Amino acid sequence: QVQLVESGGGLVQPGGSLRLSCAASGSGFRFSSLNWYRQAPGKQRELVATITADGSTEYADSVKGRFTISRDNGKGTMYLQMNSLKPEDTAAYYCNGVERPTGRNYWGQGTQVTVSS
Repeated sequence: QVQLVESGGGLVQPGGSLRLSCAASGSGFRFSSLNWYRQAPGKQRELVATITADGSTEYADSVKGRFTISRDNGKGTMYLQMNSLKPEDTAAYYCNGVERPTGRNYWGQGTQVTVSS
């Protein structure tokens, strides 16, 4: 059974940085894509960043130039480096993996990021 576990959330001041991690187990890290989503209170979950099996990346316009997604296949872990954080980045952040070849979606439990002075 595939499990994704996030870590690294917390409280940070505006302009600060955090690095989120998403550790996968039970899959051999066989994902066609790995994604970070976030959901703020009262808002829909939104896609923040994607990294594919070949290392291609995409970002939401709101985080381009500030966030960097990466994956370490050897460690079975995905990361989201978040710099220049803004109060509007406050949300629960979730990692998601699309397994290959099944196409099944797996989700982590979420980690809270709060940007506030």
